Amino acid sequence: MAANALAQRERTFPVLYFEDLALGQQASLMRTVMEADLERFAEISGDTNPLHLSERYAQATRFGQRIAHGMFTASLISAILGTRLPGPGAVYLSQSLQFLGPVRIGDVVSAVVEIVELVPERRRARLFCEASVDSRPVLEGEAWVAVPSRNRA
Repeated sequence: MAANALAQRERTFPVLYFEDLALGQQASLMRTVMEADLERFAEISGDTNPLHLSERYAQATRFGQRIAHGMFTASLISAILGTRLPGPGAVYLSQSLQFLGPVRIGDVVSAVVEIVELVPERRRARLFCEASVDSRPVLEGEAWVAVPSRNRA
């Protein structure tokens, strides 16, 4: 990534320190799933399961059409954690996920994270994570992140 693009991206998202966090704090994003997203995700991840890439194959499954990779949907949670809440400087420690329903090409996925626990002595935050399509949950779980302190940044 060019230095100018990196500098612009850094200015786009505020840096939150552990001291800035509070229980109930939330952040979200929305993304429309496009065919190209599935192709790029398969190329990057190596997950070339035909359920995601072949309409002919997918039509014969219980879904009747291609669906997004579960980890593509989960990556929206990662995007929030790394750019919005807690944001730049946060380190992903763990993630539990339960996939509740398929995400299809053209679906608009709404992903939300909410701080549900703060551990000051370790500067850790636990967040409830959820993704939905048309208010129908398609993913839920929790994440633990380490968050830099303003005093030890």
